[in-house]
Formats: sequence, C-alpha cells, structure tokens
Amino acid sequence: MEKQWEMATSLGTFYLLASASGLSAVGFKKFDIEFISSLTSLDAQAVYLNQAVQQISEYLQGVRKEFNLTLDFHGTPFQKKVWQQLAYIPYGETRSYKEIAFKINQPDAVRAVGTANGKNPLCLVIPCHRVISSDGSLGGYSGGLLLKNKLLQIEKSLSEQNLTF
Repeated sequence: MEKQWEMATSLGTFYLLASASGLSAVGFKKFDIEFISSLTSLDAQAVYLNQAVQQISEYLQGVRKEFNLTLDFHGTPFQKKVWQQLAYIPYGETRSYKEIAFKINQPDAVRAVGTANGKNPLCLVIPCHRVISSDGSLGGYSGGLLLKNKLLQIEKSLSEQNLTF
C-alpha cells in the first residue's frame, strides 16, 4: 500500500509517494493515494518518505549532489533502461536526448527516450531535468520549463563554486 506526503519547498510543492518497499514517485501533482499523517511513524512508507524529504531538502539547499534512497518504481524495460542512464548524468551537467539514445544503444530512439524521460516517476531523484535538446534548448519538463531552468541553474552555480580554488 502506497502513501504520499506533500513537501513544500522554495521551488514549489512536491508530492512524494512511497510503498512498503521504497520511494516510488516524486511529482508535481497530487496522487490519488492516501496521505500519510506523520513522517515520525515507524511504518515503512513513513521511513522512506522521511528519508526522501531530508535528502530532497539537502539537494535544494545545495548540500547534497546524489541521492541515497531505496527506490520502488515501475516501468517498461525500455523506460528503466533510459532512467538508469539518467542516473549517470553528473550533477551540474546535461545530456541530450540523442546522447541518451546512443548510450542505450538505440540511436534511432530519440523520441522514445524523450517520452520515457517524461514518464520518469522520480523527478529530482532520477535527474530527468538534466536532459536537454541537442540544440541546447531545454526541451520539456513535467514540472514546467521554469522549474527545469531553476534546477539546472542551482546545479550549475554550485558546481562552479566547487571548482573555484
């Protein structure tokens, strides 16, 4: 049984969903699932949601660059292959849909990569915001292009600060 949590942030509200096996979604719209009443409960869902809230908060504050969460998400084999590649995109960097298609050995599947990217159930945690069009434009984002741009700017700014000697 999944439960959700509403997380207010400086960038807007995120809705987190967890099962008894791990975090299953991070999105921008409410899920048609029961809200959990407290993150201090010992229920598995509360534990996973609490960890996600802490790590997403750290990420948005620029303290965390990688997530270390137990995940329980579902998709087609192709989607999972794309999402695995998204997880390899380093913090502060971007890749094109075309580059992802080549990485999964399906160079003609650029549009399918875009579709799979758009169906990523774990925004932020699996960094679909780091995927852009080959021409350098932002492409799309389920949270909107303004949010995608803000996330990329946060990462770029913090990456540049860390390179300063």
